[in-house]
Parts: sequence; structure tokens; C-alpha cells
Amino acid sequence: MPAFRVNVVSDVHGNAADLARAGDGADALVCLGDLVLFLDYADHSRGIFPDLFGVRNASRIVELRTARRFEEAREFGRRLWAGVDRGPAIEAAVRKQYAELFAAFPTPTYATYGNVDMPALWREYAGPGTTVLDGERVEIGGRVFGFVGGGLRTPMRTPYEISDEEYAAKVEAVGEVDVLCTHIPPDVPELLYDTVARRFERGSRALLDAIRRTRPRYALFGHVHQPLVQRMRVGATECVNVGHFAGSGRPWALEW
Repeated sequence: MPAFRVNVVSDVHGNAADLARAGDGADALVCLGDLVLFLDYADHSRGIFPDLFGVRNASRIVELRTARRFEEAREFGRRLWAGVDRGPAIEAAVRKQYAELFAAFPTPTYATYGNVDMPALWREYAGPGTTVLDGERVEIGGRVFGFVGGGLRTPMRTPYEISDEEYAAKVEAVGEVDVLCTHIPPDVPELLYDTVARRFERGSRALLDAIRRTRPRYALFGHVHQPLVQRMRVGATECVNVGHFAGSGRPWALEW
């Protein structure tokens, strides 16, 4: 019997060209969010922020954030935004990116939100071949996939950060699945440390507890772009970081 194949991507961050090819050879594409590119920490000329304020200002805010000088970064940002109607400017830029990115999704695509995404806009851009899931489950090729989108609250204050309690409720709603798909990792230090940014990102304790309790075959996630450990087992579950798609342009393949 031929194998069923799902290609999985996360942290697309504006890479529409590679996204258009991400489903090649697969029966379905799974996307774990962060479609939007607000600011590229590797190339400060790319993203919404430098488009609005220039590369020099983008480099400065990256410098402050990387040094964990978050209050200085916020004050610097406030001064830049003072002369701009922030909400409409960001929404217009995000809409432009979403129009291109959602058009690149193959059919079928199953997707959930990242922490930098704007969920309110997704259903407007998702075509009939794209299924958006958050705190929900779906059968793909005879296996049950569960999806939990968004991130937890951090000093970065990205658009789709929610409380630990709200996140835990979505994890609970998914229940027992074969493949647990989330944007952020479970709360395991080796999976949370970004070796380039030199910091720990936030992971979910509720997600880790659910993995130990329900024992899915796989837990797939992104969010940490250059992880200390890309893949490890937690009990019976293979935990795999499937990002950073923006940099690699290559999906991770799951076959059975």
C-alpha cells in the first residue's frame, strides 16, 4: 500500500516562493503558523518594520531586543510609531502579505496560527482548500491531528499571545490524537533555547503535561528558529521542531 505523506512547515515569515512548493510530493500540507514577516532578525531590510521605518531603525530595535533591553526597545518603538496610525498601517501590510501567502497554499492545507499572526484576518484569506484549526482536531490520511495555535505572553508582546489558562484550555479541548501540532514547543529547556538569539523562548507546561498523559506519536511545533535540540523523545512521543521554514525553504515530511 502506498505511503501517505504530510509535509509540515512552520515560521514561514513571508517566504511565499518556497511555500508554493512546500506541498510537492505530499498528500497534504500542515502549516503551524507565523506567516507574517514583521522583522527579519537576520536581514534587517525585510519585513513590515523596515518598510515603515527604514533599515537603520530596524537594526537598532533588533540590537535592543537581542540584549533583552525590552523597555528601551518599547520606548524606541513608541517614538517611531508616534507619527503613524499604527493599527491601519500594520493591518494593511499584513493583508498584503496574507494575500500572497494564502494564495501559495496547496490543496489541501491544514493550518493554525503563530504568535505573530492576526487570526481575525485568516478566514478572509483562507481559500476552500485551506482548513484553519485552533483547539480542534481533524483526520488526515487515517490519523488524527490536533492543532493548537498562538503563543504565550512574553515581553515581546506579539499579536497573538494568550494566557497560560486559555492555552491550556485549547490543549485540553484537542484531547488524545496521533499527531499534536502546535506553534510553540512544550516546556522542555532543550527545545526552547535559540542558539542564535541566545535566549529561551516560552513553551507550554500544559502542552508538556498533555504529551506525557496522552502519548501522541508525534508532537510537531516551530517558534524556536535555531533550536539547541531539533528533535527528542518525551516518553512515547517524538517531539520535532519543524521550523525555521523562512530560512531553509524545506518542509519536514511525515509518512506512514
